[in-house]
Amino acid sequence: MADIHKPRKGSMQFWPRKRTRHTLVRVRFWVPENKTKPLGFIAYKAGMTHVLINDNRPKSLTKNETIAMPVTIIECPPMTVMGAVFYHKDQSGLKKFALVLASQLSKHLAKRIQLPKKAVKTFDQVGEFEELRLLVHSNPEAISTTGVKKPKILEIALGGAKAEKLNFAKSFLGKELKINDVFSAGETVDVKAVTKGKGFQGTVKRFGATIRQHKAEKTKRGIGSLGSWTPKRVDYRVPQSGKMGYHQRTEFNKQIFRIGNDGKDVCPPGGITKYGFVNNQYIFMFKTFVHIINL
Repeated sequence: MADIHKPRKGSMQFWPRKRTRHTLVRVRFWVPENKTKPLGFIAYKAGMTHVLINDNRPKSLTKNETIAMPVTIIECPPMTVMGAVFYHKDQSGLKKFALVLASQLSKHLAKRIQLPKKAVKTFDQVGEFEELRLLVHSNPEAISTTGVKKPKILEIALGGAKAEKLNFAKSFLGKELKINDVFSAGETVDVKAVTKGKGFQGTVKRFGATIRQHKAEKTKRGIGSLGSWTPKRVDYRVPQSGKMGYHQRTEFNKQIFRIGNDGKDVCPPGGITKYGFVNNQYIFMFKTFVHIINL
């Protein structure tokens, strides 16, 4: 007798399940901040390790005991502020109307964009604006383990009032931004990243389909049917083989445990496996506790 209730296979939480076009993620919403500072930073995941901490959760089974917590090591080379983008608001929303670039731009930017031959607008020529965002780029020469040669360019929102945003953009134009200028230890953040690419995979690994019994016809690690005869097409819900991974995903409520200045104290003698040595500032990050952790 067939099962009366059988839930569908696979999650539709992320749809369409497509591979991202590039490793630089797209940020559609910036959380407002009263403090005048950038609201994001470009960083690279190096690997994982563990730290020993004192568990002070009141209902935990290991309350007041020293426990091991897994943490993620994220390398944070300095970013460079290459410009400021100004927006005004109309009926359809925010629209860009002015761009101010630094007088001296990195030569590595020529690999990504065509550098302007003459100066663009200055801050005095902008006038009134509704929104200001920093235009920053990464420095591939500062990190040699990822093999990246082209800098990544990203618009990052600023917190604070409009006058404070303008003063911040003027003071940091053409200069470097470090992780200390953006985040601090103990702060809770959201992480946007691209997942690991796993190549072409079958239905069992890709969608969690049940492995069939050994007497099944044709295959064990495949689905039994592509669907009904009518309608005469394969529905998009049917799990099939294909490329897996390399998706853009967001993880919420990650807590910055520590910000370090030198990665020598976190790297083993031969470097982190499949990454190498951490030569810049780094942060320790893990899933936040319900209560503040006593270090």
